[in-house]
Amino acid sequence: MDLWRGKTPLILASQSVARKMLLANAGLEFETVTADIDERGIQAASKLSNPREIGLLLACEKAKAVSAHRPGSYVIGADQTLALGDRLFNKPAGRIQALAQLRDLAGHSHELNSAVAVARDGRIVFEDVSVARMIMRQMSEGELSAYLDAAGDAVTTSVGAYQLEGLGIHLFERIEGNHFTILGLPLLPLLAFLRRERLIAV
Repeated sequence: MDLWRGKTPLILASQSVARKMLLANAGLEFETVTADIDERGIQAASKLSNPREIGLLLACEKAKAVSAHRPGSYVIGADQTLALGDRLFNKPAGRIQALAQLRDLAGHSHELNSAVAVARDGRIVFEDVSVARMIMRQMSEGELSAYLDAAGDAVTTSVGAYQLEGLGIHLFERIEGNHFTILGLPLLPLLAFLRRERLIAV
């Protein structure tokens, strides 16, 4: 059942499997369009250091980039940053970087900052940032290697080298935060915005 009531298609400016799953499970039909932006270049030029601000900036830029080519449509942009204290993490380039990230995160608490923005006609009409605190258990080199062997190439597709909805769940001792935030899309505030705009049926 499609609950979308907008006059033009809803667009997700992301190819994230998790984000697509969340929107689809919420009963929304949508199109996906990749936002062609230089994330690291935008981040460097902004001179921002706060993980939440960086995530929100990138979510906004993604939404605006796609919105500029789809007049009248509501475009969802999203981004997620991982911070261990003042240190920001990016997606690991391969197994060696993934192992290094996991060594640093093991036994500590880190924050996932998930940002969402909605643009229409190149202008941001909604934005939100949600935070989850992730407490990773202490692990030996053998345990880390076993996880990397089991997870395979998937570890390079997410910041922190894990997907909580998959094998990454084995890495954690405790989690404090919203499940949607952890998967990279603050779904509840997004749906509340769409309801306020009378864009969804429920």
